[in-house]
Amino acid sequence: MKKCIVIGAGILGASTAYRLARLGAEVTVVDRQDAGQATQAAAGIICPWVSQRRNQDWYRLAKAGAKYYPELIRELEAEGETQTGYARVGALAIHDDLDKLDKLEERARQRQADAPEMGVLSRLEPAAVQARFPLLNDGYEALVISGAVRVDGRELRDALLRSAARHGARVVHGDAVVLWEAERATGVRIGEVAYDADEVIVCAGAWAAPLLEPLGIRLEVGYQKAQIVHLLVQTGEDTGNWPVVMPPSTQYVLAFDGGRIVLGTTHENDPDGYDTRVTAGGMHEVLDKGLCVAGALRDATLLEVRVGFRPFTPGFLPVVGRVPGWQGLLVANGLGSSGLTTGPWIGTQLAKMALGIEPDMAMETYEVGQAITLI
Repeated sequence: MKKCIVIGAGILGASTAYRLARLGAEVTVVDRQDAGQATQAAAGIICPWVSQRRNQDWYRLAKAGAKYYPELIRELEAEGETQTGYARVGALAIHDDLDKLDKLEERARQRQADAPEMGVLSRLEPAAVQARFPLLNDGYEALVISGAVRVDGRELRDALLRSAARHGARVVHGDAVVLWEAERATGVRIGEVAYDADEVIVCAGAWAAPLLEPLGIRLEVGYQKAQIVHLLVQTGEDTGNWPVVMPPSTQYVLAFDGGRIVLGTTHENDPDGYDTRVTAGGMHEVLDKGLCVAGALRDATLLEVRVGFRPFTPGFLPVVGRVPGWQGLLVANGLGSSGLTTGPWIGTQLAKMALGIEPDMAMETYEVGQAITLI
């Protein structure tokens, strides 16, 4: 039985640990529980098929991630997990410019043949749009993507960790230091306790670079601060079944059970360290853009603002796999704003790599070496 240590218990680390445990490895997950973990703040939309990103390598990952979700959720539910944070509620891509909405639909239909999990595409007139999501302003038409999914990052992560534990994984909270000898990772130390391993797998997101520096490895990873606003509305309706809303901007509007509405998000590229403060400017940006499409939210109660740090690597493309020149050391990072879309699938591939199993897709494009320099 191979001993594996996974550093980081966000959606990526939890997914990796879960798959390793199911495949029979002896798994230890180490997490420092830093404030600002991306998964802790995340509320995600799984709908990559209408993205305007032109990077086909990114789209391959995102499409694979979206396709994988139903299989993963079936697995978790078969193990007794009822709170996965997953709901296939569909999406409304809204616009008041019909030409742009036509182009969005055209792009989606071109991708549909290769992504049947997208579901059915249809168009809604403004009155029907408001009927589906009553808080929206007048005047928006929408493209409906029936296969789109809403995910609560915290709930899915917790379900993965619980299921990993059923298969023998253990979770240790603390500050991990990677142990190594002659370009081979041998385990980690947490305080005064050493844990040995055949494979050390670093899924530490925005905090990964300092973890690898003592090994003479510089991981080129930065991070982007996100502030996400949670509101409460009294509608008398079952908001948990409302579709996710994708406005023309980079913002989104999600509805959860009990009248909880989530508005996101800022994209702050130059944060001052790991600054988890909620700022006036961040709240203003999110609320201003949110109210521009859903003015009825002016009367909503402010519940909380969550802050997370999305990691990104050069080229804004994830890197996955073994660290060149090293044995027993794997890294995945740079998932950025698509972490909830791609994280579970990438974690599965990372687990397979650690155990010498062929990944489900050629991964050379995402080699870790392109984001690493030796110090």
